Amino acid sequence: MITIAPEMPEDSWEVEALYDLCFAPGRTALSSYRLRDDVAPVRALSQVARDSDGILAGAIRFWPVHVGDRDALLLGPVAVHPTRQGEGIGASLIRDSLWKAEHSHWQRVILVGDAPYYRRFGFERLEGVVMPPPTNLERVLGLSLSEAGWHGVQGPVTRWHGAVQG
Repeated sequence: MITIAPEMPEDSWEVEALYDLCFAPGRTALSSYRLRDDVAPVRALSQVARDSDGILAGAIRFWPVHVGDRDALLLGPVAVHPTRQGEGIGASLIRDSLWKAEHSHWQRVILVGDAPYYRRFGFERLEGVVMPPPTNLERVLGLSLSEAGWHGVQGPVTRWHGAVQG
């Protein structure tokens, strides 16, 4: 049995170790990490999945960013321990956290990822939204959490400035 719960500060070292295990060694050199520098994740949406023994099976984090002059959530990273992949843990983390985001003040989510995987959650390729280089623009995807959440939203994705609520 898997339990999904908010990520707590004491979970941080385990989550980072999971990301190190699941992603390439140079993951922190990616442009999306520059958007996370000195910015705290959105605690209300960042979650961990643990098995009945309390062992970390997966994790997801969200970060606030600006797209042009609007606010958005940057989804990622999301990771599942290699021994637990294929069990639907990643999908459960994504669905649960997106539901929470939809019922908060956030109106849009952005990520850099594989369209065939994220399409099932409602993500579509974004036009006119520019992630910092080097980013393959074909992999910049967005999801509206409110009616027309991405309507008219364009421009560069930049680091968050200000306080985060929810």
